[in-house]
Amino acid sequence: MVDLAYVIAGSEATGGAGIQADLRTFQALGAFGLGTVTCVVSFDPANDWGHRFFPVPADVIAAQIEAATAAYALDVVKIGMLGTPATIEVVAEGLRSQPWRHVVLDPVLICKGQEPGAALDTDNALREHVVPLATVVTPNLFEARALSGMETIETVEQLTEAARRIQQLGPRYVVAKGGVELPGDDAVDVLVDGDEVTVLATPKVGRARVAGAGCTLAAAITAELAKGAEVGAAVARAKEFVTAGIERRVAGRAPFEVVRQGA
Repeated sequence: MVDLAYVIAGSEATGGAGIQADLRTFQALGAFGLGTVTCVVSFDPANDWGHRFFPVPADVIAAQIEAATAAYALDVVKIGMLGTPATIEVVAEGLRSQPWRHVVLDPVLICKGQEPGAALDTDNALREHVVPLATVVTPNLFEARALSGMETIETVEQLTEAARRIQQLGPRYVVAKGGVELPGDDAVDVLVDGDEVTVLATPKVGRARVAGAGCTLAAAITAELAKGAEVGAAVARAKEFVTAGIERRVAGRAPFEVVRQGA
């Protein structure tokens, strides 16, 4: 039997994040991956590597979802960058069209290539239409503040409180990621499952953010769930996978390093 892992996310042209990182993660963890592209993000080397954002038309996204779900009996999906309210609506409609054992949401909020007003509309649409459909949500520190309404998250206790607040939006499981930005020597993630809290901590690998870490963590959780793991075990395995990828990260000519999936 083949373990199928599906992703609906954006393409990141340098390959360090987005659907490229997701599919490499699925492959490295032994799941058969397929994906639907929602947008294209192309960094601009001539403009301080700023984001250039190109949404895929909603009807094209709908057609991709239709083809993927018709071709295979999919029951585990990762949702990555969506980018516009129109995209969010068509993806939510696709999710509602069939039952899912798990919907893993990496709640990518603001893309730097968007105008602030459009970004806020996108954030609100994601909170309203997709977050309640998710079973697992994996916010980073910025996203945890935005979704929880908390102004400050500087301790593990505050990170846990943020996860609890996000849980009230609908998901059963919240993996709130402290990463390198939470003060302390460890990279701390908090898994909240009902009333149960699990703290996962590993020593920080450097102090700079590594591109693709969030995508990879959510994709690794998705792959492990597709293979039949329980959520707690999937999150723990994903944490190990991402830590190894950060330790063996890839450097190029861009001003950021990226996770090496499968390292």
